[in-house]
Amino acid sequence: MPETRSERRVAAPPAVVWKVLADFARIAEWTPEVDHSSYMTGQNEGVGTSRRVQVGSMVIVETITEWDPEHRLAYELIGLPPVLSQVVNAWEIEADGDGSRVVIIGDITPGPRPPMRLAAKAVARRFGSTNEKLLAGLAAAAEEAAR
Repeated sequence: MPETRSERRVAAPPAVVWKVLADFARIAEWTPEVDHSSYMTGQNEGVGTSRRVQVGSMVIVETITEWDPEHRLAYELIGLPPVLSQVVNAWEIEADGDGSRVVIIGDITPGPRPPMRLAAKAVARRFGSTNEKLLAGLAAAAEEAAR
């Protein structure tokens, strides 16, 4: 399984980083990678919360699978190419002095055939650069909120 991992120090405490990250449907406000996002469930926090994310012409549904306030948020992505059996993003937040250390981990499970495994490796490379942009957007939003 290919995995991507990116991390960044954010000049905002974990509670502020969490507040931005956990406002799940507002991702389009802090990352240019997402054109539009909205809740798909009646709940707006916790395991089972889903959002619809539009990136260009692609629509992805992301459903929260782990919710540990101020520490960890993970969600599964549905709607990616079928060569990928499962994709999960996990965000981890820890205190780092007067700020936070934020890590995003992408776990990509390819389909069963060898060409699918090669495709998953290519997707992992692309996710790596996307994750850097997500971290930059989260950092900017959290640092603005902390001011």
